[in-house]
Amino acid sequence: MKPANGGARPLAVAHLTALDVEPARWVRAASRAGFAAVGLRLYPASADGIAYLSAIGSAAHRELRDTLAGEGVAVHDVEFVPVGPGFDPASLATFFEVAASLGARCVNVSGDDPDSARLAATLAALAERAQPFGLRIDLEFMRWRSVASLAQARAVIERAAHPNLALLVDALHLSRSGGTPEDVAALRPASIGSAQLCDASAPLPASDDAAIHEARLNRMAPGAGALPLDALLRALPSHAALSVEMPMPSLPLAERLELAYRSARRVVDRAAADALATTITN
Repeated sequence: MKPANGGARPLAVAHLTALDVEPARWVRAASRAGFAAVGLRLYPASADGIAYLSAIGSAAHRELRDTLAGEGVAVHDVEFVPVGPGFDPASLATFFEVAASLGARCVNVSGDDPDSARLAATLAALAERAQPFGLRIDLEFMRWRSVASLAQARAVIERAAHPNLALLVDALHLSRSGGTPEDVAALRPASIGSAQLCDASAPLPASDDAAIHEARLNRMAPGAGALPLDALLRALPSHAALSVEMPMPSLPLAERLELAYRSARRVVDRAAADALATTITN
């Protein structure tokens, strides 16, 4: 992975930021903007969703691996796997192989099974299958899914009780599901794998449909809205990987990524400086 500027905390960028961009071009654009790592959408979030899973040994796969190596960019996460009632963890064998061949660190999933006991068992089995590939399973909550809040995600993780299963905290989803940075700070640090940064206006979406539209098409750059990002960064453990998820279709790709990196860099570095000042003062 290429080093962050000045030894600062490295930043990744989620593929949803520009989901229409194929992986090799995505890596090159993210690298130019300053990101040390990327997320890749290798699994469709819905039946007709965009995904870029390529067979190991194919021309597309070789190009992606060569581009990652040439740019010095790592793959932080691969996504996005909805875990519903009939989900079979064994079905992800090829997906895990491809992700591992790219050096990915974790797989982002959602909880879409209303039966919490069954969901916990499925996630534990998924985490077990992912472990030999060097992949952690990160559970993301969203207000329109069965696992809709941080509290529900925490309960499922604790019930599954697998060391290779962690939480993904998205700043937008935390806010829109009624969570706070104080709730994040109350978690066991080891239970948090990564976090996604963006910003948004203060008013909550009036419906789930409005929340989905905001999440997929109408986020703001970190620091440009009303989300308590400074407090969230203070609440996160230092090992949690940080990724920017900022779909903003109105901006050209390069401009969008430059804004995402510059804005997130400013917010993350400010939070780090404040934490250091507090430590010195105390």
